[in-house]
Amino acid sequence: MSLIAKPFVFIRHGETPLNRANVIGGSTDVPLTEAGELQAQAAASVLAQREWSCLVVSPMLRTRQTAALALPGRDMVLVEGIRERDWGALEGRPLSEQPAYESTPPEGEAWDDFCLRVTSALNRVLQDYDTPVVVAHSGVFRVLRLLATGTPYGPRIGNGVPMWIQPGTTPDAWRIEPLTDWLRVTQGE
Repeated sequence: MSLIAKPFVFIRHGETPLNRANVIGGSTDVPLTEAGELQAQAAASVLAQREWSCLVVSPMLRTRQTAALALPGRDMVLVEGIRERDWGALEGRPLSEQPAYESTPPEGEAWDDFCLRVTSALNRVLQDYDTPVVVAHSGVFRVLRLLATGTPYGPRIGNGVPMWIQPGTTPDAWRIEPLTDWLRVTQGE
């Protein structure tokens, strides 16, 4: 599995009630909390500093709400393949019960299937658009981390934080950093 080496911005949706409660909520469709709305609105000022080719969004409510607040007035391209992983019988259970990513949860989606779905969907997007903004989920970011570093493990990406993703042809060629840092460098500050 590899990703087309074209840059994009990735944003994990804003906080949801399930995030706040520290429970698994992959395929559970929930809205943003008030804090999640504020996170998405804060992303708007960062995103407004550049023009983006398109706004690509998971069809789940939390991502659509985030996208509408982070890039108001922009048309959304809904992409089913970047939907969050289905955790099956573990949906709504405490995060402490989440198994290793590579394990298949009871009645849930296998890790390899999830990775293939996400990578295929992102490659279709990158074939069609230059520097899109992608609003999706922490599981999708874990797939990006796997492609970049060889492991999905590491700190959970923050809610509503725009990240600059520059895929590389080798793991050491990838760049993943806060969009604010990338903008500061490209603007010569």
